[in-house]
Amino acid sequence: MSGTQCCENPPTLNPSSGTGSVAELGGLKSYITGSSNSNLAIILVSDIYGFEAPNLRAIAEKVAASGYYVVIPDFFYGDPYVPDSKPLGVWIQSHGTEKGFEDTKSVIAALKCKGISSTGAAGYCWGAKVVVQLAASDFIQAAVLSHPSFVTVDDIRQVKTPIAILGAENDSMSPPELVKQFGEILSSKPETGGFLCENLSGGCTWVDSEVQCRG
Repeated sequence: MSGTQCCENPPTLNPSSGTGSVAELGGLKSYITGSSNSNLAIILVSDIYGFEAPNLRAIAEKVAASGYYVVIPDFFYGDPYVPDSKPLGVWIQSHGTEKGFEDTKSVIAALKCKGISSTGAAGYCWGAKVVVQLAASDFIQAAVLSHPSFVTVDDIRQVKTPIAILGAENDSMSPPELVKQFGEILSSKPETGGFLCENLSGGCTWVDSEVQCRG
């Protein structure tokens, strides 16, 4: 979340956007795209605007084009944040990331029942907190945090999954100074194979030289 910019420029939600379909998965209504024959899945955990954001679904389509089965669950149960309807802080109280974490475990279990053998997750803003919690467990095999909100240095210390962190240059929730701290922590954890982008306009580096050479 890049400070107030996210709230000032909300997406126009469209339940019909994208070329995928909407179905229930793990008890959650989800946007699904990609080959059902793939054994590799990616879960996209949305920002506060939820799974009907056209740009998020467009990202899902691009990821699916690389051979992944991609899922965007509706973690907000039909109640994404709507600016001017209520203060963001009030909405957050009813849509905690801990519930998102628990819901994602159900989605992962459902994916395994479909034959998925490996699952990665990418979280945007609000969703990054959910994904960093997953990255501290064995539930996923790779993680991406994009302009993360609510993520702390303690969260990063717990990470044991290969992870990429994409920061934003002007972000009051995860300013470049904090993202740099994340990178310093990851550099002491070579098992994470960390990739750090301190701002989306540049400054991306591998935090593990061995992984960089493999890349």
